[in-house]
Amino acid sequence: MSEHASRQATRIDDIQGRFDPWLLGVVLALASLGVVMVGSSSIYQDADPFHYLSRHLMFLGAGGVLALMAARTELKTVERHNHLMLLGCVVLLLLVFIPGLGVSVKGAHRWINLGVSNFQVVEAVKVLFIIWLASYLVRFRDEVNATWIAMLKPLGVVVLLVALLLLQPDFGSSSLLLAITAGMLVLGGVNMPRMFGPVLVGLPVLAFIAVLEPYRMRRLTSFMDPWADPFGSGYQLTNALMAAGRGEWFGVGLGSSIQKLYYLPEAHTDFILAVIAEELGFAGVCTVIALYALLVGRALWIGLKCVEMRRHFSGYLAFGIALWIGLQSFVSIGVNLGLLPTKGLTLPLISSGGSSVLMTCLAMGLLLRVSYELERAQRQVARLRGEDGEGASPLSPEPVRTPGAPRSSREADASPRGTSRLHQRIEPVLGRSP
Repeated sequence: MSEHASRQATRIDDIQGRFDPWLLGVVLALASLGVVMVGSSSIYQDADPFHYLSRHLMFLGAGGVLALMAARTELKTVERHNHLMLLGCVVLLLLVFIPGLGVSVKGAHRWINLGVSNFQVVEAVKVLFIIWLASYLVRFRDEVNATWIAMLKPLGVVVLLVALLLLQPDFGSSSLLLAITAGMLVLGGVNMPRMFGPVLVGLPVLAFIAVLEPYRMRRLTSFMDPWADPFGSGYQLTNALMAAGRGEWFGVGLGSSIQKLYYLPEAHTDFILAVIAEELGFAGVCTVIALYALLVGRALWIGLKCVEMRRHFSGYLAFGIALWIGLQSFVSIGVNLGLLPTKGLTLPLISSGGSSVLMTCLAMGLLLRVSYELERAQRQVARLRGEDGEGASPLSPEPVRTPGAPRSSREADASPRGTSRLHQRIEPVLGRSP
């Protein structure tokens, strides 16, 4: 390598990126709103009025540390350990069945005892599985579109994880994992006609599993008409709907909710949006929806830009996190407003819940890292354009040359090299056509 090329490579390597300000802003806004609403909705839930708020702040602080660590970790390091991510998913889902380590709550084996707190393992599984699937789509990008076996492998993996989740049981998280997998495969360029087969087989199976257990059937029937049994199977939904109705346009005022006074179960976790609707009204709910739309939309946009620059792992990772946050927030909002059957899914970054807060913060750290490395790559490409043009700015106009006039030797030598190098770096590719 010549001395000039060495100096140029050093200057390129010295370029740093920056975290996407829109993404960082919306994450901080949702987390701040969560602190306020957890404090408001849980103030009467315990003898200590600040018990749940203190726990939420503690987990949010720990989650901030995890997010900072993830944001400072090179994504190539994360991708290198993809097989450990998949192994971690299986191990975590098996740990809940070990006596003494697994914790059973209301007949469900979803937690492990960490001493200071219980941890719901499926929250970590969501992050680990998205990382593994993003890596898989990079390694088998062409095969996923061209062959059955490459497409069915990730589906077989998620079916195994879903089977372990159903043993806990956790139907809501199982459905979420399946939806994330299908979405990432579509965004990864899977052959769409071939994808219809597993979907057509899987939907009736899910429907059968949903109605197999009596408690799931009661949730479905109570969702259709919660007022038929307002003190039984429809108790949660009727109180959530009353809270939303009382809020009207601008709410009854922060801290003035009545439904949170022991009427609305899980007011600070699964049904926190109902408290937001009552205290902040229709305007508050629209604000929450707009924040999630901005977060998911920005994540998808960042993922698309990564794929266009051939940073496929970063792009698929952003797609997976966007699908997770978008689908989970959609389900949680739908449950609170009576649009979907009751499921035990928290509202990301807002609801109280140690496991959810920790892993969502970790995912946001990874997403911020994706934006950082994308910005860095864009600046490196811009620097290459400027240096390949003898130090000219990337925005400077092309020199005017008379048609038919011979090009200078420097122009003839430099142009093809710069064009081919840039073409290789930033050629837009999103999956593969059927």
